[in-house]
Amino acid sequence: MASEKVKTFTDGNFDEGTKSGVVLVDLWAEWCGPCRRLAPTVDALATEYDGRATVAKLNIDENPTIPGRFMVRGIPTMLLFKDGQLADTLVGLAAKEDIAKMIDKHL
Repeated sequence: MASEKVKTFTDGNFDEGTKSGVVLVDLWAEWCGPCRRLAPTVDALATEYDGRATVAKLNIDENPTIPGRFMVRGIPTMLLFKDGQLADTLVGLAAKEDIAKMIDKHL
């Protein structure tokens, strides 16, 4: 499903995965239609930003701790971290250009 450039985050590896650099995390679920529509965009961004930013996905059904920690109320939600700190959030189905602008702002 996901590009090989998209990392898979879990409750267990999330903190380690977001601690350095710019990291975009797509919170999604299998049953979420907008999440499935966003998946090709996330794959494309992972390829475009390879080497400059990390792009990852976290399934909220399999990993409930992280959405609770960041008070995620709807999906898809994109969380952008810079050096371990939450720097930006985007909720809902967003255009690739809007997500790219959010990433560029923190690179």
